[in-house]
Amino acid sequence: MAEVSEDPREAAWHPRFAPLVVGHEGAQAHFARAFAADKLHHAWLMTGAKGIGKATLAYKFAAQILGQKNFAQTERWIAARAHPDLFVLERQLNDSKPRKLKAEISVENARGLSEFFSHTSSGGWRVGIVDAADDLSGESANALLKLVEEPPANCLLLLVCHNPGRLLRTMKSRCSRLVLKGISTAQVVDVVATLPLEKPPERDELEMAARLSAGSPGRALQLLSSDGAKAFDAYLKTTKWNSSVIAALGGKFGGRAATVDDFNLFGDLLLNWVGDQAAAKTHAKLAEAHAKIAENIRLTIAFNLDRRQAVIAAISLVNDALKAA
Repeated sequence: MAEVSEDPREAAWHPRFAPLVVGHEGAQAHFARAFAADKLHHAWLMTGAKGIGKATLAYKFAAQILGQKNFAQTERWIAARAHPDLFVLERQLNDSKPRKLKAEISVENARGLSEFFSHTSSGGWRVGIVDAADDLSGESANALLKLVEEPPANCLLLLVCHNPGRLLRTMKSRCSRLVLKGISTAQVVDVVATLPLEKPPERDELEMAARLSAGSPGRALQLLSSDGAKAFDAYLKTTKWNSSVIAALGGKFGGRAATVDDFNLFGDLLLNWVGDQAAAKTHAKLAEAHAKIAENIRLTIAFNLDRRQAVIAAISLVNDALKAA
Protein backbone atom coordinates (compact mmCIF):
# COMPACT_ATOMS: atom_id res chain seq x y z
CA MET A 1 0.00 0.00 0.00
CA ALA A 2 1.34 3.43 -0.90
CA GLU A 3 2.46 5.50 2.05
CA VAL A 4 0.07 8.37 1.26
CA SER A 5 -2.92 6.03 1.51
CA GLU A 6 -1.89 5.18 5.08
CA ASP A 7 -2.67 8.74 6.15
CA PRO A 8 -6.16 8.60 7.75
CA ARG A 9 -6.70 12.21 6.70
CA GLU A 10 -6.68 11.04 3.08
CA ALA A 11 -9.28 8.29 3.51
CA ALA A 12 -12.09 8.54 0.98
CA TRP A 13 -14.61 9.00 3.82
CA HIS A 14 -12.79 11.91 5.48
CA PRO A 15 -15.29 14.62 6.59
CA ARG A 16 -14.04 17.16 4.07
CA PHE A 17 -15.22 14.88 1.23
CA ALA A 18 -18.77 14.44 2.59
CA PRO A 19 -21.32 15.76 0.08
CA LEU A 20 -23.80 16.71 2.79
CA VAL A 21 -24.45 16.72 6.52
CA VAL A 22 -26.92 14.10 7.76
CA GLY A 23 -28.87 15.23 10.83
CA HIS A 24 -27.94 18.11 13.14
CA GLU A 25 -30.60 20.32 11.58
CA GLY A 26 -30.93 22.47 14.71
CA ALA A 27 -27.21 23.28 14.79
CA GLN A 28 -27.20 24.09 11.08
CA ALA A 29 -30.18 26.41 11.45
CA HIS A 30 -28.68 28.16 14.49
CA PHE A 31 -25.41 28.86 12.66
CA ALA A 32 -27.22 30.02 9.51
CA ARG A 33 -29.37 32.46 11.50
CA ALA A 34 -26.33 33.97 13.21
CA PHE A 35 -24.56 34.37 9.87
CA ALA A 36 -27.59 35.87 8.13
CA ALA A 37 -28.06 38.37 10.97
CA ASP A 38 -24.38 39.36 10.84
CA LYS A 39 -24.01 38.17 14.44
CA LEU A 40 -21.61 35.30 13.85
CA HIS A 41 -19.52 34.61 16.95
CA HIS A 42 -15.79 34.39 16.23
CA ALA A 43 -15.29 30.97 17.90
CA TRP A 44 -17.62 27.95 18.00
CA LEU A 45 -17.10 24.91 20.22
CA MET A 46 -18.75 21.90 18.56
CA THR A 47 -19.15 19.13 21.13
CA GLY A 48 -20.58 15.63 21.13
CA ALA A 49 -19.57 11.98 20.86
CA LYS A 50 -16.80 11.03 18.47
CA GLY A 51 -17.85 10.15 14.93
CA ILE A 52 -21.33 11.75 14.92
CA GLY A 53 -20.50 14.31 12.23
CA LYS A 54 -18.99 17.29 14.07
CA ALA A 55 -16.04 17.64 11.69
CA THR A 56 -18.31 17.17 8.67
CA LEU A 57 -20.46 20.01 9.94
CA ALA A 58 -17.39 22.18 10.58
CA TYR A 59 -16.25 21.74 6.98
CA LYS A 60 -19.74 22.63 5.73
CA PHE A 61 -19.76 25.77 7.90
CA ALA A 62 -16.38 26.71 6.44
CA ALA A 63 -17.68 26.18 2.91
CA GLN A 64 -20.76 28.28 3.71
CA ILE A 65 -18.61 31.20 4.91
CA LEU A 66 -15.90 30.97 2.25
CA GLY A 67 -18.12 30.02 -0.67
CA GLN A 68 -20.48 32.95 -0.84
CA LYS A 69 -19.40 33.76 -4.40
CA ASN A 70 -18.76 30.25 -5.72
CA PHE A 71 -19.85 27.50 -3.34
CA ALA A 72 -19.11 24.57 -5.69
CA GLN A 73 -15.55 25.70 -6.34
CA THR A 74 -15.01 26.34 -2.62
CA GLU A 75 -16.05 22.78 -1.79
CA ARG A 76 -13.64 21.41 -4.40
CA TRP A 77 -10.79 23.47 -2.98
CA ILE A 78 -11.60 22.39 0.58
CA ALA A 79 -11.70 18.72 -0.44
CA ALA A 80 -8.29 19.13 -2.09
CA ARG A 81 -6.83 20.94 0.95
CA ALA A 82 -6.18 23.86 -1.34
CA HIS A 83 -8.37 26.71 -0.12
CA PRO A 84 -6.15 29.71 0.70
CA ASP A 85 -8.50 30.99 3.43
CA LEU A 86 -8.94 27.73 5.36
CA PHE A 87 -6.47 26.41 7.94
CA VAL A 88 -7.07 22.98 9.52
CA LEU A 89 -5.25 22.48 12.80
CA GLU A 90 -4.86 18.76 13.42
CA ARG A 91 -2.32 16.12 14.36
CA GLN A 92 0.46 15.69 11.81
CA LEU A 93 2.33 12.58 10.68
CA ASN A 94 5.57 11.73 12.45
CA ASP A 95 8.83 11.01 10.63
CA SER A 96 9.08 7.30 11.45
CA LYS A 97 8.09 4.42 9.18
CA PRO A 98 5.39 3.35 8.93
CA ARG A 99 4.28 6.96 9.38
CA LYS A 100 1.58 7.51 11.99
CA LEU A 101 -0.24 10.51 13.38
CA LYS A 102 1.43 12.16 16.34
CA ALA A 103 -0.24 11.87 19.74
CA GLU A 104 -0.86 15.62 20.04
CA ILE A 105 -1.20 18.84 18.07
CA SER A 106 2.11 20.61 18.46
CA VAL A 107 2.53 24.17 19.64
CA GLU A 108 4.30 24.98 16.35
CA ASN A 109 1.17 24.07 14.39
CA ALA A 110 -1.03 26.06 16.79
CA ARG A 111 1.19 29.10 16.26
CA GLY A 112 0.83 28.49 12.53
CA LEU A 113 -2.92 29.03 12.88
CA SER A 114 -2.33 32.34 14.66
CA GLU A 115 0.03 33.44 11.90
CA PHE A 116 -2.54 32.39 9.27
CA PHE A 117 -5.20 34.59 10.90
CA SER A 118 -2.81 37.54 10.88
CA HIS A 119 -2.72 37.59 7.07
CA THR A 120 -5.23 39.28 4.77
CA SER A 121 -7.82 36.95 3.28
CA SER A 122 -8.35 36.55 -0.44
CA GLY A 123 -12.14 36.73 -0.20
CA GLY A 124 -13.09 38.57 2.97
CA TRP A 125 -13.07 35.77 5.57
CA ARG A 126 -10.53 33.42 7.08
CA VAL A 127 -11.62 30.15 8.74
CA GLY A 128 -9.75 27.80 11.06
CA ILE A 129 -10.91 24.30 11.98
CA VAL A 130 -9.41 22.53 15.00
CA ASP A 131 -9.94 18.78 14.59
CA ALA A 132 -9.92 17.94 17.37
CA ALA A 133 -9.42 20.26 20.32
CA ASP A 134 -8.99 17.15 22.49
CA ASP A 135 -5.61 16.62 20.77
CA LEU A 136 -4.15 19.97 21.82
CA SER A 137 -1.09 19.77 24.04
CA GLY A 138 -0.87 22.09 27.03
CA GLU A 139 1.36 24.50 25.11
CA SER A 140 -0.74 24.43 21.94
CA ALA A 141 -3.92 25.03 23.94
CA ASN A 142 -2.38 28.11 25.55
CA ALA A 143 -1.20 29.35 22.15
CA LEU A 144 -4.74 28.95 20.81
CA LEU A 145 -6.27 30.65 23.85
CA LYS A 146 -4.76 34.01 22.90
CA LEU A 147 -6.36 33.72 19.48
CA VAL A 148 -9.75 32.94 21.02
CA GLU A 149 -9.42 35.87 23.44
CA GLU A 150 -8.25 38.42 20.86
CA PRO A 151 -9.72 37.37 17.49
CA PRO A 152 -8.88 39.30 14.32
CA ALA A 153 -11.77 40.75 12.30
CA ASN A 154 -13.59 38.47 9.84
CA CYS A 155 -12.00 35.34 11.25
CA LEU A 156 -13.98 32.26 12.27
CA LEU A 157 -12.64 29.47 14.49
CA LEU A 158 -14.45 26.11 14.62
CA LEU A 159 -13.30 23.77 17.40
CA VAL A 160 -14.36 20.13 17.12
CA CYS A 161 -14.33 18.56 20.59
CA HIS A 162 -15.27 15.09 21.82
CA ASN A 163 -14.70 15.76 25.52
CA PRO A 164 -15.10 19.44 26.46
CA GLY A 165 -14.29 18.67 30.07
CA ARG A 166 -10.61 18.45 29.07
CA LEU A 167 -10.48 21.97 27.60
CA LEU A 168 -9.28 25.09 29.36
CA ARG A 169 -12.18 26.75 31.15
CA THR A 170 -11.20 30.15 29.79
CA MET A 171 -11.29 28.81 26.24
CA LYS A 172 -14.74 27.29 26.68
CA SER A 173 -16.08 30.51 28.18
CA ARG A 174 -15.14 32.49 25.07
CA CYS A 175 -16.76 30.13 22.58
CA SER A 176 -20.33 29.82 21.40
CA ARG A 177 -21.34 26.22 22.12
CA LEU A 178 -22.98 23.82 19.67
CA VAL A 179 -23.90 20.57 21.46
CA LEU A 180 -24.49 17.81 18.91
CA LYS A 181 -26.27 14.51 19.55
CA GLY A 182 -26.01 11.19 17.76
CA ILE A 183 -28.13 10.73 14.65
CA SER A 184 -30.78 8.03 14.22
CA THR A 185 -29.91 4.41 13.47
CA ALA A 186 -31.55 4.73 10.04
CA GLN A 187 -29.45 7.81 9.31
CA VAL A 188 -26.27 5.98 10.35
CA VAL A 189 -27.17 3.21 7.90
CA ASP A 190 -27.72 5.77 5.15
CA VAL A 191 -24.41 7.55 5.83
CA VAL A 192 -22.26 4.40 5.92
CA ALA A 193 -24.06 2.86 2.93
CA THR A 194 -23.03 5.82 0.77
CA LEU A 195 -19.35 5.80 1.78
CA PRO A 196 -16.87 4.67 -0.91
CA LEU A 197 -15.68 1.66 1.06
CA GLU A 198 -13.38 -0.83 -0.66
CA LYS A 199 -15.69 -3.66 0.40
CA PRO A 200 -19.30 -2.54 1.00
CA PRO A 201 -20.80 -4.34 4.02
CA GLU A 202 -23.68 -6.77 3.88
CA ARG A 203 -26.99 -5.22 4.89
CA ASP A 204 -27.37 -7.22 8.11
CA GLU A 205 -23.78 -6.41 9.11
CA LEU A 206 -24.37 -2.71 8.42
CA GLU A 207 -27.60 -2.66 10.43
CA MET A 208 -25.88 -4.37 13.36
CA ALA A 209 -23.06 -1.81 13.34
CA ALA A 210 -25.53 1.07 13.11
CA ARG A 211 -27.62 -0.33 15.95
CA LEU A 212 -24.59 -0.53 18.24
CA SER A 213 -23.04 2.78 17.18
CA ALA A 214 -25.09 5.08 19.46
CA GLY A 215 -25.82 7.36 16.53
CA SER A 216 -22.21 7.63 15.34
CA PRO A 217 -21.34 6.74 11.72
CA GLY A 218 -17.67 6.87 12.68
CA ARG A 219 -18.28 4.31 15.40
CA ALA A 220 -20.29 2.16 12.99
CA LEU A 221 -17.28 2.05 10.67
CA GLN A 222 -15.19 0.69 13.54
CA LEU A 223 -17.78 -1.96 14.31
CA LEU A 224 -18.12 -3.27 10.76
CA SER A 225 -16.55 -6.73 10.41
CA SER A 226 -15.59 -6.67 14.09
CA ASP A 227 -15.84 -9.99 15.89
CA GLY A 228 -16.03 -8.01 19.13
CA ALA A 229 -19.16 -6.21 17.90
CA LYS A 230 -20.69 -9.47 16.69
CA ALA A 231 -20.03 -11.06 20.08
CA PHE A 232 -21.69 -8.16 21.89
CA ASP A 233 -24.67 -8.32 19.53
CA ALA A 234 -24.94 -12.01 20.37
CA TYR A 235 -24.80 -11.10 24.07
CA LEU A 236 -27.73 -8.71 23.70
CA LYS A 237 -29.78 -11.30 21.82
CA THR A 238 -29.22 -14.07 24.37
CA THR A 239 -32.21 -14.66 26.61
CA LYS A 240 -31.31 -17.92 28.37
CA TRP A 241 -28.01 -18.05 30.19
CA ASN A 242 -26.06 -20.97 31.64
CA SER A 243 -22.39 -21.76 32.11
CA SER A 244 -22.09 -23.34 28.65
CA VAL A 245 -23.55 -20.28 26.90
CA ILE A 246 -21.27 -17.94 28.83
CA ALA A 247 -18.23 -20.12 28.09
CA ALA A 248 -19.10 -20.21 24.38
CA LEU A 249 -19.30 -16.43 24.21
CA GLY A 250 -16.05 -16.06 26.11
CA GLY A 251 -14.46 -18.59 23.78
CA LYS A 252 -14.78 -16.10 20.93
CA PHE A 253 -11.90 -14.22 22.53
CA GLY A 254 -9.59 -17.20 22.97
CA GLY A 255 -7.13 -18.58 20.45
CA ARG A 256 -4.97 -16.87 17.86
CA ALA A 257 -7.83 -15.53 15.74
CA ALA A 258 -9.08 -13.27 18.52
CA THR A 259 -7.51 -9.81 18.52
CA VAL A 260 -6.94 -7.22 21.20
CA ASP A 261 -9.01 -4.76 19.15
CA ASP A 262 -11.99 -7.13 19.20
CA PHE A 263 -11.64 -7.50 22.96
CA ASN A 264 -11.41 -3.72 23.41
CA LEU A 265 -14.50 -3.12 21.28
CA PHE A 266 -16.49 -5.74 23.15
CA GLY A 267 -15.39 -4.22 26.44
CA ASP A 268 -16.30 -0.69 25.36
CA LEU A 269 -19.73 -1.76 24.12
CA LEU A 270 -20.44 -3.78 27.26
CA LEU A 271 -19.32 -1.00 29.61
CA ASN A 272 -21.38 1.62 27.78
CA TRP A 273 -24.43 -0.62 27.89
CA VAL A 274 -24.00 -1.48 31.58
CA GLY A 275 -23.49 2.21 32.36
CA ASP A 276 -26.74 3.09 30.59
CA GLN A 277 -28.57 0.30 32.40
CA ALA A 278 -27.18 1.40 35.76
CA ALA A 279 -28.29 5.00 35.13
CA ALA A 280 -31.76 3.95 33.98
CA LYS A 281 -32.36 1.55 36.84
CA THR A 282 -30.39 3.57 39.43
CA HIS A 283 -29.21 0.25 40.87
CA ALA A 284 -26.04 0.02 42.94
CA LYS A 285 -25.26 -3.56 41.88
CA LEU A 286 -25.04 -2.57 38.21
CA ALA A 287 -22.81 0.36 39.10
CA GLU A 288 -20.56 -1.96 41.11
CA ALA A 289 -20.44 -4.42 38.21
CA HIS A 290 -19.46 -1.61 35.86
CA ALA A 291 -16.54 -0.59 38.10
CA LYS A 292 -15.31 -4.18 38.48
CA ILE A 293 -15.53 -4.92 34.75
CA ALA A 294 -13.69 -1.71 33.87
CA GLU A 295 -10.87 -2.60 36.26
CA ASN A 296 -10.69 -6.22 35.02
CA ILE A 297 -10.49 -5.03 31.39
CA ARG A 298 -7.77 -2.54 32.29
CA LEU A 299 -5.69 -5.22 34.03
CA THR A 300 -6.26 -7.75 31.24
CA ILE A 301 -4.96 -5.32 28.65
CA ALA A 302 -2.10 -4.01 30.79
CA PHE A 303 -0.73 -7.45 31.70
CA ASN A 304 -1.89 -9.42 28.63
CA LEU A 305 -4.08 -11.71 30.75
CA ASP A 306 -6.55 -14.31 29.48
CA ARG A 307 -9.12 -12.32 27.48
CA ARG A 308 -11.48 -15.28 27.26
CA GLN A 309 -11.66 -15.52 31.04
CA ALA A 310 -12.07 -11.76 31.36
CA VAL A 311 -15.15 -11.84 29.10
CA ILE A 312 -16.63 -14.78 31.02
CA ALA A 313 -16.11 -12.92 34.30
CA ALA A 314 -17.63 -9.72 32.87
CA ILE A 315 -20.76 -11.46 31.60
CA SER A 316 -21.21 -13.28 34.91
CA LEU A 317 -20.91 -10.00 36.83
CA VAL A 318 -23.52 -8.30 34.63
CA ASN A 319 -25.94 -11.22 34.76
CA ASP A 320 -25.68 -11.44 38.55
CA ALA A 321 -26.22 -7.69 38.88
CA LEU A 322 -29.26 -7.78 36.55
CA LYS A 323 -30.79 -10.56 38.65
CA ALA A 324 -30.28 -8.46 41.76
CA ALA A 325 -31.84 -5.46 39.98
